[in-house]
Amino acid sequence: MTRPVDTSRPASVKEWRLNLYLSEHDPDTTARIVLDTGDNVLESCAEARRSPYDPGVPEIGDELAAGRALIALGRALMRAASGDIEAVGAPEATSSAPLWTSGE
Repeated sequence: MTRPVDTSRPASVKEWRLNLYLSEHDPDTTARIVLDTGDNVLESCAEARRSPYDPGVPEIGDELAAGRALIALGRALMRAASGDIEAVGAPEATSSAPLWTSGE
């Protein structure tokens, strides 16, 4: 996903653009995320479905679908980083950080 850093240049600020699209078709909400790093584009999608016994609160579906899509995007970024680490021949870290703690 990434290129080796050119050490002859000073450190710079990067901007990654993330667009989150929410689509609701009761009882389903779909979230689609597109991350443009300037070098690559990653996408993730996720859904939430309201139980017919629950009250209709669109914000909850938005939050669940978006949260799930963000988690999926985070996992995709971690896989991309792992592939990049392997590609440059660096040893992989022995322990990975959890995506969330049990209290979340």
